[in-house]
Amino acid sequence: MLAAILTSPAPPQLLLNLLRCYTLATLRGISLRHYAQCAFYRFALHSLTPRQLQFMSAPTLAVYNSWLPRRQSRAAALAGNKRSGNTQDDKHAAFLASRLTLDTETLPDGRSTILWMGNRHKATKFVLFFHGGGYIAPAIPGHFEWCTRAYLLASPAAATGKDGEEEIAVAFLQYTLCPDTHYPGHLRQAVDAMAHLFASGRVTPRNLVIGGDSAGGNLTVQVLGHLLRPHPTVRELALEEPLAGAFLVSPLLSVRTECWASVARNEGIDMISTRSMRMMTPWILGPTEFRAEMAEQKGWAMPMDLEDPESWFRGLERVVKEVYVTAGEQEIFRDESVGFADAVRKGNPGITVQLEVPKDEAHDWILMEGDKGVDGDATKRMRAWVQGLFWP
Repeated sequence: MLAAILTSPAPPQLLLNLLRCYTLATLRGISLRHYAQCAFYRFALHSLTPRQLQFMSAPTLAVYNSWLPRRQSRAAALAGNKRSGNTQDDKHAAFLASRLTLDTETLPDGRSTILWMGNRHKATKFVLFFHGGGYIAPAIPGHFEWCTRAYLLASPAAATGKDGEEEIAVAFLQYTLCPDTHYPGHLRQAVDAMAHLFASGRVTPRNLVIGGDSAGGNLTVQVLGHLLRPHPTVRELALEEPLAGAFLVSPLLSVRTECWASVARNEGIDMISTRSMRMMTPWILGPTEFRAEMAEQKGWAMPMDLEDPESWFRGLERVVKEVYVTAGEQEIFRDESVGFADAVRKGNPGITVQLEVPKDEAHDWILMEGDKGVDGDATKRMRAWVQGLFWP
């Protein structure tokens, strides 16, 4: 079946996706950068089942084990060249060469793992990262490159090259993919990861940021909702103080595609389509629990499908101090992301909400930058946000 898909409809479908994306981008007067990659991901999410995607992809742990030593070696080679002996690039390379070491911790369920980036024993600030992929695809190298550029290099120690300066470590959660689990299984693993970090004694709410992209943005909102209103089947985790911050990149917050104007407008240019949404939703949400919760107007899973999301998020300022939301003007999740930012802002005057909707971007542009190994606009904006959060 997979071979038939890849040899028959794949080439014309990919070509059609590319022509559609480039044509719409040209007509809208936006940059063509990353839209070829966008067209490829659109085909994969549009045409392949979760098992097919996973068969064609390396597992998250394998990607980490392969990517990190190569990235560390590249940084060490750049640091060893000492091209000027004093440039920011030299300092960054030396910092990464000494901080990128394989370091994993298996969580109590035996199925999820924290993959560390940075030195967790020296770090004073931490990011708990949830990768995207619709809960069906593993992380890709771009996720790890993004974390390196936006968080590790946001550290004062990376800028100065001096030991003793503050630095960030990233706890990257490798969670169980669908269909081997579904909602709220990912929430359980995310909460277990957070509890594990707090139990270490080095991580506290005030020095922790949580966040992720796409499905990882959805998981971030699930965690925030659970901290505010504990899910009855997930372990409770009470905070003594709010988290430092949370970020959501192109978050999945609704399955009611007919409700959002951005879906119809951007259906042809984004990597996510209504068809891929219809395919993924049953795998993600499972057969019954989500429907029962929505009937009771409980919004852990898809809060923007509630009748009153503002009420659901009221009181979130007890859980988190700052929220950063970014969604491309060209993506189908644009309107639900803006609606989420508005709902949090209106119901929580004590939270600082930063919303960005860049014109040239579609879904998950920071991931596209990471996968190409570039410091693009999305990466720079994220790095500036985390620096301003931890070191205002």
